[in-house]
Amino acid sequence: MAQYFEIHPVDPQPRLLQQATNLLRGGGILAVPTDSSYALVCHLDDKNAVDRLRRIRQINDKHHLTLLCRDLSELANYARVDNRQYRLMKLATPGPYTFILDATKEVPRRVSHPSRKTIGLRVPDRKGLQMLLELHGEPLLGTTLIAPGETEPLNDPDEIRARFDKLLDGIVDAGACPMEPTTVLDLTPMYSGGDAELVRQGQGSLQALGL
Repeated sequence: MAQYFEIHPVDPQPRLLQQATNLLRGGGILAVPTDSSYALVCHLDDKNAVDRLRRIRQINDKHHLTLLCRDLSELANYARVDNRQYRLMKLATPGPYTFILDATKEVPRRVSHPSRKTIGLRVPDRKGLQMLLELHGEPLLGTTLIAPGETEPLNDPDEIRARFDKLLDGIVDAGACPMEPTTVLDLTPMYSGGDAELVRQGQGSLQALGL
C-alpha cells in the first residue's frame, strides 16, 4: 500500500518530500505531479525499480524513459549536448518539453533506447517536483503515468490512489495537474547540422522556441 503525501502546490512541505525521497532511495516507485500530468519516477541506478516501473506501465525497453533534472547543469553528465542544442533547451526550461539526446556512458544501458542509445531529458516547472529533485540530489528516471491500455495521462491524485495504491510505494498529492503531455523534440539531428524534429506536439509551444 502506497504512502500518501499531501503537499501544498505552491509552498510544499520539505518534511513530507524528504520522506518521499527516502522511499526513492530505498528502491520505491512514486507517482509525482509535474507541469504536464502525473508521472511515475524511481532512482536512476536501481535496476529492480526500473524494471518495476516498466511493468506497472506495461512498456518495453524500446519505450523512452525520461530523466527529470533540476536544471540544465545536470544534463552534461547524461547526454551529449552541443551549443545549438543547449541554446534551444535554455529557451524551453524549465517547462513542458522533453528532449531526446544521445546518452553518455553515465546512463545505464537498461534505461537508454536499446538501438539508438538515446535518452529523453526534461526540466519540469513544478515547485514540489523541483524540491523533490533537490532533496534527492540527482535526476530521477520517469515516465508519464498512463494506465495500461489507455492513452490519456492521469492527473487526479485520488484516481491514482484508487487505481495504483497496491502497485506504488508513494503518491505525492499536490492537486490536479494539466492533462496535456509534454512536447517531445528529437534533437539528435542537430549533431550533424540538421534541425530539431517534432515527435509529439504537447503543452510546450514551438513558437516560443522559434520553431
